Amino acid sequence: MQFTAEHRLDDNVLERGFTLGEIPGLLWTPGSASAPAPLILLGHPPLGLRRMYPRLAARAQHSAAQGFATATIELPGSGDRPRWPAVEQARADLRRAMEAGEPVGDEIVDALVLPLVDRAVPEWQAALDALLALPEIGGPVAYSGGVISIGIRLALVEPRISAAVLFAGSLVPRAMFEEARRVTIPLHVLLQWDDEGNDRQAALDLFDAFGSEEKSLHANMGGHTGVPQFAGELAAQFFTRHLS
Repeated sequence: MQFTAEHRLDDNVLERGFTLGEIPGLLWTPGSASAPAPLILLGHPPLGLRRMYPRLAARAQHSAAQGFATATIELPGSGDRPRWPAVEQARADLRRAMEAGEPVGDEIVDALVLPLVDRAVPEWQAALDALLALPEIGGPVAYSGGVISIGIRLALVEPRISAAVLFAGSLVPRAMFEEARRVTIPLHVLLQWDDEGNDRQAALDLFDAFGSEEKSLHANMGGHTGVPQFAGELAAQFFTRHLS
């Protein structure tokens, strides 16, 4: 890991850009921390860190106020990383099906999501190795948001992740339902009831599949971008309970 930039968002949050090999990322740490801080990995959709930055930075500042460090990395095929023709073709097929009002078949979902999960999860684990080696970062570790299938795989294979907040989405390969049944860490799942791009029943079925003894589903009225502020506050309480 090499740090490439550094500045303060305010008196309480230090933001640093880094690269891990060829993977760019961002790390936010509480400015007033007197001990190594717990870490939240900030997931995001594959739209590029530049486009997602305002929302990621806001989440990071909110977490820093709770005493948590946060970090994220650019997903494969996104942002300034090399193009990924196979996944771009799957995205084009998805757009075409949705614009035509056609059902999105399993073939499209598998081609879009499974390669991303297979490549992104080892990169997240490598980032976690590097982040936990920093003196200002301690444990425990949690995962928040992003592509829900990436969160499922990380929760299953990465023992250092002790809790997760997941954003419900319906583009989940059938194979991920089997992995979800083996997930056992505490989960806090957010669902927008009127999400125009989400199959509500598929999201409910996925929640039912999770094997965790502690799991809670928080559904709110509204579309994809209408998550109420208090939903974020409840997620923060979840992290405080499991990371503090």
